[in-house]
Amino acid sequence: MRVAIDIRRAGDFGIGTYLRNIVNELARQDSETQYLLIGRPSHLEEFNPLPENFRLLDYEAPPGSFRTHFHLPVVLADRDVDILHMPWFYAPAVMTCKLIITVHDMTDFFNPVRPVSRVVQAGRLHFARRALLRAGRILAVSHASQRDLARTFAIPESKIEVVYNALDERLHREPLAADTDRVLERYAVNHPFVLYAGNIKPQKNLTRLIEAFAVAKADLAAHPDLAGLTLLVIGDELAKHADLRRTVVRTRIREDVRFLGFLPHAVLRVFYARARAFLFPSLYEGFGLPPLEAMAHGTPVLTSNVSSLPEVFGNAALLVNPENVFDIARGIKQVVTDAALREQLIQRGYEQVQKYSWQRSAQQVLRVYCEVCGANGGAAK
Repeated sequence: MRVAIDIRRAGDFGIGTYLRNIVNELARQDSETQYLLIGRPSHLEEFNPLPENFRLLDYEAPPGSFRTHFHLPVVLADRDVDILHMPWFYAPAVMTCKLIITVHDMTDFFNPVRPVSRVVQAGRLHFARRALLRAGRILAVSHASQRDLARTFAIPESKIEVVYNALDERLHREPLAADTDRVLERYAVNHPFVLYAGNIKPQKNLTRLIEAFAVAKADLAAHPDLAGLTLLVIGDELAKHADLRRTVVRTRIREDVRFLGFLPHAVLRVFYARARAFLFPSLYEGFGLPPLEAMAHGTPVLTSNVSSLPEVFGNAALLVNPENVFDIARGIKQVVTDAALREQLIQRGYEQVQKYSWQRSAQQVLRVYCEVCGANGGAAK
């Protein structure tokens, strides 16, 4: 069996974590299949050293380009590829082999990062539906995503297999920095803090998070330990987001909210471990990796009671209504002050992390490869 995997977004958040861990785990489990990784040599740097049955197809054209749509299929046919695994919606317009698509979320359709015209949105829906209908199997990262896909594109749920994400293997492999206090000092963090880490997109609900933090901060003004509580946001610079800057000014907490931009992975781990709580009141998620990462560091998590989040985190997180600022504020105050709840969430968080495994996920993916390759007469080569 010959399988091509598109790795051109290996450096991205979310999709990059998925690609890195699935490919590394397939390399451990499968020495028979011939894998062709579509990308550049720089993309290979994201992975562990790979065995001989993994080879790079050095492909410069970006995803979604005309060349990808019409030239890549010819290349795959020349390489006698059985299956193309695309880790996002938009597959080539012409297919010369069987297709598997992994869908991480429906953000492009439910909460686009930038407003788009009806024509553009209709085009997105058309090409996504076309690719999904041609796919031999669709992999979704949660049952919530499975239902969204089935409802939006009128696809039978039986065609969609749920393959959960899991904790990035780097969190197991790399020890936490020994000089955590010095790391915090370097960033001038000398007060208790709550943390948000992740992309800054509309569905992440950061405007309401800032407003809720302002309410909680006022309620904690007389608290002996938490009067100086700050909100740290890791993921982008405040200057790039005028709406968040206006919210910080309007709520009069400019000194209590800090945007630290993107941080090295080892530094991010320190912030995860030392946060009083991790706050993730997202309006929509396909899975939600950052709360899982926070749980792995022994940090209690507050997240939303919508989308995939109750499914993925269950009673291991404090769930709030993400559209209600005062419910988020109530949750923030509770999760930073209620010692019994904190201990309960920390313990449940450790247990929740263990429910997800890239080893099991890769086994599922490999089984799907075999089923799809054999379903229509394909044979292992």
